[in-house]
Amino acid sequence: MRSKIAITMGDPSGTGPELITKAWADPSVHENCLPVVVGDLETLRRAQTFTGTGLEIRALEDVSEAASTPERMEVVDLDNVDLDNLQLGTVSAEAGDAAYRYIRKATELALDKQVGAIVTNAINKESLNKAGHHYDGHTGLLAHLCQTPGVTMMLAAGKLRVSHVSTHVSLAEAINRVRPERILKVISLTHDALRQLKINNPRIAVAGLNPHAGEHGLFGTEEEEFIEPAIREAVAKGFNASGPYPGDTVFFRTLQGEFDAAVAMYHDQGHAAVKMLGIWLGVNITLGLPIIRTSVEHGTNFDLAGTGKSDPRSLLEAIRTAARMAERP
Repeated sequence: MRSKIAITMGDPSGTGPELITKAWADPSVHENCLPVVVGDLETLRRAQTFTGTGLEIRALEDVSEAASTPERMEVVDLDNVDLDNLQLGTVSAEAGDAAYRYIRKATELALDKQVGAIVTNAINKESLNKAGHHYDGHTGLLAHLCQTPGVTMMLAAGKLRVSHVSTHVSLAEAINRVRPERILKVISLTHDALRQLKINNPRIAVAGLNPHAGEHGLFGTEEEEFIEPAIREAVAKGFNASGPYPGDTVFFRTLQGEFDAAVAMYHDQGHAAVKMLGIWLGVNITLGLPIIRTSVEHGTNFDLAGTGKSDPRSLLEAIRTAARMAERP
């Protein structure tokens, strides 16, 4: 049985609405799941004028009645966008508030088990905060809505999967967060996510913080003080974890298939590795929530809004990944 997946529209000033209309027409979406959109009906209809997809788009009274097809899009319509005043490609509190409400509604549906997973389109952090919703992005917002602290982010592009000990903090703060308890937590979350992706006994590589993973204390002591103890404890708990490995080689080794995922110590260490493969191929997965959430691995692309030229590949992969994770054994 196909899982029901809620797809949020993202910032209505960005390319999210256009991406949804493009992705919807892909037969693989409907083979793998039963999608519904959480967004604004008229904004999606206007997006079709940019993409030329020719879908029937209708409001959905109740998610339980969802019966979408490649030709018909069904929308949980929050009716919260004034198209006459919405300026495409611009930061605004109105768009930020609309995007927030799509996320909140989709999360409520997932927590109530009305959908098996949510897939989010991009939001603009400045617009979100202008609207009075003070979060660092989707990850912090979802952690708050689900009342689940300690979540983290995994990026995936093909065989390269990278989770993070910290993300949206300064580099100085990221170094302070390299502590055994946090590293162990991220190893555990990574293990569970890989199992959801149908990988048995996942092999998890842990990156070092310093050049050459510290070179036995020559270039820093964080590996010996914090990272190695965390790995030893993870192994004692039954996780197939190893390292620390130098950050300049561990992600390549993971991509080559030596490991199923790697744990990065901070945002840019992991993000740069994945995004080098192409942001249109990546998927963002939030680990540690009581719900399944995947997302596109790119921003709102304001410069492309209204052109119909946005690339739906990341959204398609996010939908496929969510459907795979939501599959019942």
